[in-house]
Amino acid sequence: MPQNVVRHEGLHLYADQPREEVGRKLSDAVLRLRRAEQVQAGLAVRASELSAIDLTALRYLVQGHRDGRDLGPKDLIVMLATSSATVTNVVERLASKGYVARVQHPTDRRAHYLVPTEAAVARVDEAFAAHHRAIVTVIDQLDEERAAIAADVIDLIAAALDDVAARAG
Repeated sequence: MPQNVVRHEGLHLYADQPREEVGRKLSDAVLRLRRAEQVQAGLAVRASELSAIDLTALRYLVQGHRDGRDLGPKDLIVMLATSSATVTNVVERLASKGYVARVQHPTDRRAHYLVPTEAAVARVDEAFAAHHRAIVTVIDQLDEERAAIAADVIDLIAAALDDVAARAG
């Protein structure tokens, strides 16, 4: 019986349920999406052959690189919400595997940037390819009205959760 409870605990809210059946259906869908995202995160970690924190750090570095931002260890400390010592270990592991190059800061001799290598970009893209492809395929199949409504609902839910976090922190 306990396995049944654990398997289904993500399917229920621990507060009041939405008033209407359509609201309960939406709530259930949000919880199924959350569970599916957690499964996909685990699959990506396995596919990458990295630890969860190493893959997360590498994703941040790859995305920053794609956005044209220079990121350093201090940025990873904030992004990963962890300590300097942990980030030092993460960077060492990633560098030793050829996923990160340290580039000297142009004006501050004590600082350096962390630049993902082509191998890092490939590793991240491969780890998340099926996940991203599935999401984009569904989105591309939606007509404009349904996509706009879905985006609005997700934005409203995310904003409400961000407000909860802001009040808590």
